[in-house]
Amino acid sequence: MHAATADLVFTGGPVHTVDPVRPYATSVAVRGDRVLAVGHDEVRDLVGPATEVVDLRGRLLIPGFQDAHVHPVGAGVEAGQCDLSGATGPADCAARIRAYADAHPDRPWITGGGWSMESFPGGTPDRHLLDTLVPDRPVYLVNRDHHGAWTNTRALELAGLDRRTPDPADGRIEREADGTPGGTLQEGAMRLVADHVPAVTADEQLAGLLHAQAVLHGYGITAWQDALLGAHASTPDAAPVYRRAVREGLLTARVRGALWWERSEGLGQLPELLRRREEFTLGGLNTHTVKIMQDGIAENGTAALLGPYLDACGCASGNSGLSFVDPRELAEAVTALDAEGFQVHFHALGDRAVREALDAVEAALRANGRRDNRHHLAHLQVVDPADVPRFRALGATANVQALWAAHEPQMDELTIPFLGRDRAARQYPFADLVRSGATLAAGSDWPVSSPDPIAALHTAVNRHQPGSDRPVFLPEQRIPLHTALAAYTAGSAHVNHLDDTGTITPGKLADLAVLDRDVFARPAEEIALARVLETFVGGRRVHRAPDA
Repeated sequence: MHAATADLVFTGGPVHTVDPVRPYATSVAVRGDRVLAVGHDEVRDLVGPATEVVDLRGRLLIPGFQDAHVHPVGAGVEAGQCDLSGATGPADCAARIRAYADAHPDRPWITGGGWSMESFPGGTPDRHLLDTLVPDRPVYLVNRDHHGAWTNTRALELAGLDRRTPDPADGRIEREADGTPGGTLQEGAMRLVADHVPAVTADEQLAGLLHAQAVLHGYGITAWQDALLGAHASTPDAAPVYRRAVREGLLTARVRGALWWERSEGLGQLPELLRRREEFTLGGLNTHTVKIMQDGIAENGTAALLGPYLDACGCASGNSGLSFVDPRELAEAVTALDAEGFQVHFHALGDRAVREALDAVEAALRANGRRDNRHHLAHLQVVDPADVPRFRALGATANVQALWAAHEPQMDELTIPFLGRDRAARQYPFADLVRSGATLAAGSDWPVSSPDPIAALHTAVNRHQPGSDRPVFLPEQRIPLHTALAAYTAGSAHVNHLDDTGTITPGKLADLAVLDRDVFARPAEEIALARVLETFVGGRRVHRAPDA
């Protein structure tokens, strides 16, 4: 047994370690920032006079969750703006917008977001409603997915948009019958107005990061991959605020930052990315990742598909979505990034984008050989069956957002009818990926959806969102709880290059979370009832619920 005593001992289990060598225990000892011992009654021998003993009293100890795709700074900043998250329908949105505008009469712009596409016919709100609410100030509100924005006439005028303004190559201006911009901007068209929105201040960003960090620790999250470090649309670069938080001792999580790939700049931006990687890798922040957004989203017809979307009549349309980076250029970019030791984090939602991303990884593999950069594809809404086994073959990780794999209004009203039966049946194929031998990581894409990993576990296991009365969504793609938990811990630790985290194993960092119940001992339908009581990063308590 160990000669020295522990600083912290958890006892009275259960402990789900996510370590295949020893998956279950009832006691864990921590010394300093690392796990000292994992076992049963014998671990109590490490308790000394100064040891803090946490009696689990039947509650569950697990590795800390890690979110492999999240936007915390933007989420934190938006929480202090006009927040439309959870609003249902135009009237609810209107009431919140009016209340915010009335409460902030001195703000030159009304900004914020979180509105859901299903709240408006066709997913496209118009400028006229905003004009009645805020006629004298510009309004710019991003939607829940952050792939579209709702603007009023004043904002369109300030940006110089009219019926003669062409659509950008990577976006679309929704228009009225005469061609006048209607108020909704999709994808790359967002920046036509976003470029005129006043910048968020550094102090507002820091407040947003600290708010988000507290929220994420409250959900048991100890590390994450920030999926966009760079200026994009109306979102300022978050890299400097992370650096500030590190230098001021305020960053308590472990963060992997994905530097934004400007799709219009090509390989010419590589020296700048190398410079930024050097500048912004310090302390608990690592920026050896590059984010490439290859397509949009299915709800607005910009996810890149192998075949055309259907129209409202169920016939093939002339639209197959957008590939933001030419596939040949994508292969060249990924090969060059891979050679420089960058991990590539793809946004790949449609089956064409998934194939193009996998083809690019394969090109890098042929050119550079097998390296340990751990490229991963996020979202994976539609995956062609022929591409499922390629994840294992290429060593590409499937980064899933489980909360989306369920029947809800956006899926049922704005997605399934326009994908068609066959493609709709290939959405979020978690079980197929697991059976093929793919490595799964998991994330939330917060503020697009809730950052709560327990709700995500519930949906991955049940293919049904907590509290929903809708049918189970593609039940054959359900995965077991231990597989889903491994994705949200060890799988995400893998893509975050945090190999000394993700499981509760002697010698690894003591990143841990205590749940109020053993979710493995209860029916799968009750997973979402669990909540996090305590969170530890490196043995240091960073969250404790009032009743813990």
